[in-house]
Amino acid sequence: MHPIKSDPNAKNAVVVSVNTSPERGPKRAIGRIDMKPGVGVVGDAHSGSGDKEVSLLAAESHERFQPRTSVSLRPGIFGENITTRGIQLTGVRIGDRLRIDDVELEITRKGKKCPAPCAISRHVGECIMPKECVFARVLNEGSIHDGDPIQVEPMTSRPFAMNNES
Repeated sequence: MHPIKSDPNAKNAVVVSVNTSPERGPKRAIGRIDMKPGVGVVGDAHSGSGDKEVSLLAAESHERFQPRTSVSLRPGIFGENITTRGIQLTGVRIGDRLRIDDVELEITRKGKKCPAPCAISRHVGECIMPKECVFARVLNEGSIHDGDPIQVEPMTSRPFAMNNES
């Protein structure tokens, strides 16, 4: 894996790896995940979890954390479903949307509370998910693959309807 600087505008954002596991904790890379609204990643331990249907973490976060652990950090080790590159996930806002191939995701949450210690921190030594990850809900069914480009649609760029009834 070669370090590449993040593009703040996410013009070169890409899926590095898609990851799943039938159990909580680190996930394994599988090349393709199937997505369903109200479920998230089909077959994943966290499927059907409402506003946390899908977790995303940047490969750049792995790279920043690597010097702090002796464990070799691979995609999915922090329990993320989608490992990205070229998008500053810490800069996305709740309500922003990500389009990956034919799937649209809506950002619902930034970070998470981990039980102390969580399965990931026991394995790696510390968990970066509370500060570095984002969660999303699936808006339409489809599949996401390693290498798929990511398009960001900020919430402010979408028209919204107002109820003018009194």
